[in-house]
Amino acid sequence: MNLKLDGASRTIKVLVVEDEPMLLLFAVDVVEEAGYEAISAANADDAIKILNARDDIRIIFTDIRMPGSMDGLKLAAAARNRWPPIEIIVTSGHLSAAPLDLPERGLFFCKPYRTEHIINALRELAG
Repeated sequence: MNLKLDGASRTIKVLVVEDEPMLLLFAVDVVEEAGYEAISAANADDAIKILNARDDIRIIFTDIRMPGSMDGLKLAAAARNRWPPIEIIVTSGHLSAAPLDLPERGLFFCKPYRTEHIINALRELAG
């Protein structure tokens, strides 16, 4: 899909965290279809390294179940504590997240999610 993007929307960076390569590619495509730049990480440990190295991430879009020292919910909580302005979208095909499990302002989507729902959420969070 070809989208005409203004410079402002392309500058918004979304950190996509997914351990399954095909799902990571799909999620990156969804972020780019929304008009944003996707930065990918294969697990929460890699995501934390990226967050420590960059100050331009506006949104995290993460799966819950991943290998490594933390899952997506722990990543979301760590991000909310260390980088409070970052918005968070959590997704899973195996688990559901109760509102109490999510950090403040966090959104949850069950897999398989509808592309348009994620795009709408990204655009809302990017404000």
